[in-house]
Amino acid sequence: MDIYQKLINKEAILSVVGLGYVGLPIALEFAKKIKVIGFDIREDRVSMMRQGKDPNHELHAGAFDGCDIEFTTNPKVLKSAAFHIIGVPTPIDNHNLPDLGPLVAATKTVANILKRGDYVVYESTVYPGCTEEDCLPLLEEISGLKGGQDFKIGFSPERINPGDKVNTLKTIAKVASGCDEEALENIAKTYELIIEAGVHRAPSIKVAEAAKIIENTQRDVNIALMNELSIIFNRMGINTYDVLEAAGTKWNFLKFFPGLVGGHCIGVDPYYLVYKAKEYRYHPQVINSGRFVNDSMGFYAAKQLVKKLIAAGKNILETKVLVMGATFKENVTDIRNSKVADLIAELKSYGVRVDVSDPYADNDEVKKEYGFSLKKHIDKNYDAVVVAVSHEPYMEYTEAYFKSIMKDNGKGILIDIKGIYRNKIKELTYWSL
Repeated sequence: MDIYQKLINKEAILSVVGLGYVGLPIALEFAKKIKVIGFDIREDRVSMMRQGKDPNHELHAGAFDGCDIEFTTNPKVLKSAAFHIIGVPTPIDNHNLPDLGPLVAATKTVANILKRGDYVVYESTVYPGCTEEDCLPLLEEISGLKGGQDFKIGFSPERINPGDKVNTLKTIAKVASGCDEEALENIAKTYELIIEAGVHRAPSIKVAEAAKIIENTQRDVNIALMNELSIIFNRMGINTYDVLEAAGTKWNFLKFFPGLVGGHCIGVDPYYLVYKAKEYRYHPQVINSGRFVNDSMGFYAAKQLVKKLIAAGKNILETKVLVMGATFKENVTDIRNSKVADLIAELKSYGVRVDVSDPYADNDEVKKEYGFSLKKHIDKNYDAVVVAVSHEPYMEYTEAYFKSIMKDNGKGILIDIKGIYRNKIKELTYWSL
């Protein structure tokens, strides 16, 4: 009997290692069909999950209902599972190099309990070759087992989009791969239990790894082009969103928009591909250029605001600015690699006093990650307001509201990063990317 049949007969247990934005939704979906063990190293998060609460505030209240799942921080509990899914973060370090620390730690955890006949499937975004060249040897060394013979491995990249209530785990097609045909079929059929959109069977693990990493690299390069166009059009006195609206009337024009590109995917994944490419003595020009542009946009927007404050006759050292939004994208709690932090740091480097607010972000997490706190109550004496993230609550704000929180009888500057108030501001000094 193959592993898939054992899982659906509940004769085998599936484990998910890493219960963040990726792991928890996957664990709960599987737990509606088969037996699941959810493992995470943080006891505070696991305690919340045991109470049916999502620490990431992404899932609806009933997401935990009817789930056959055991949450644990004890790695020994994983020994009773036979199909292990690893979905931990794969960040970059301060030098923009891959940080495989969490992935290596999770691999060691699984390797210590690995048995003959087990499956290990990776969902974490990595460079092509990482699963077989970095993770597999570690699994073999620690477990004393032989991959492909004693246990099977595979790669099925996550495609979860935080904050998206339309394109969800079940409705996004899944890519699956395995170390051989048997592994591929068992892994694909297992994912088909929960993926309504279907599973694409990739011919190799490296192909699946590469497919995932170019999804975000493609978006990164296209957004970088929009950001560069924004810089050019700003010098020409043209609104970028007006230009994109006009160009978008052509059927084959690709609709990308300028913005701050942060987060744990688009702002990170291209660096993994760049790193691996250099191993093959190729230095990617387009990818690196795109990364340079996108990594610079927070600083660029801050400089534009400083110029406008000076032009308005303000003493920079006496100015006060409100930045609205601290997460890496709209309508999520995730602050990882938020480029809003770059904007704030640049403003502070000029001596500007900065308040920051966000209806979704957690103050303690922001303080720990970036060193500034979130303001609970908005003041009414700002020289400028920067709407850095297009959170849903911000959509209803009017020019009258922004004027009400600005000094000098409502005379001030509004920086609208995402252009959500375009053509709605008549009296304030207005600027967008």
